[in-house]
Amino acid sequence: MYLSPHLYHRIVRPRWFTNKYIHEHIKKLTSLENRSVLDFGCGTGANCTLCDADRYYGLDPDAQRIQFARRLHPKHIFMVFDEERIPIPDQFIDLILVIAVLHHIPNEQITAYLQEFRRVLKPGGKMIIIEPYLSPRHKFNNWFMNRYDDGEFIRSEDDYLQLFQGQQFEHNVIKKFRKCFFYNEILFTAAPEGSQLQDMQAKLPLSNLRANTVR
Repeated sequence: MYLSPHLYHRIVRPRWFTNKYIHEHIKKLTSLENRSVLDFGCGTGANCTLCDADRYYGLDPDAQRIQFARRLHPKHIFMVFDEERIPIPDQFIDLILVIAVLHHIPNEQITAYLQEFRRVLKPGGKMIIIEPYLSPRHKFNNWFMNRYDDGEFIRSEDDYLQLFQGQQFEHNVIKKFRKCFFYNEILFTAAPEGSQLQDMQAKLPLSNLRANTVR
């Protein structure tokens, strides 16, 4: 069911929910200060508050949500995505956020987007991905997500990671956790092969890597 931008922002991305299940995880991984950030599938712009306004680039194919985001955050940069070429120069972005986007996109389209991500990332640039995933140990959650989520492509952990590995992206699973009891969520980082991901993980205590893990 399509929600208007206003309803989407209030129901799907309320501030407390976004802080708890998205922003707190990102802030434990890395600082976004003074970094060029592409928010791929930005929706109504809930993640832009993490970033410097003049170095944030929100991208979404929904023109109505982009218009809403521009009104809500007039100092940030939001662009309508044509679902083909990302309108950003080569080697321009330090960090790409992909938050609850890939489970709406088929494999072949993700493969094309990964090539675009490689193009726009600076050498040493990285991605942070948070997605719902299917867990063999939590079949009720799997049923609930498949029944009620609008995404048609919720995948297993291995299926997500193989998409990145198949396009020569290194990946590291940081955490698996529950969201509102009914969702299995996976947080992982990725970068084109040859980049190093250790600097992100160094900020995350080992105790956090083990805490609240969903297998």
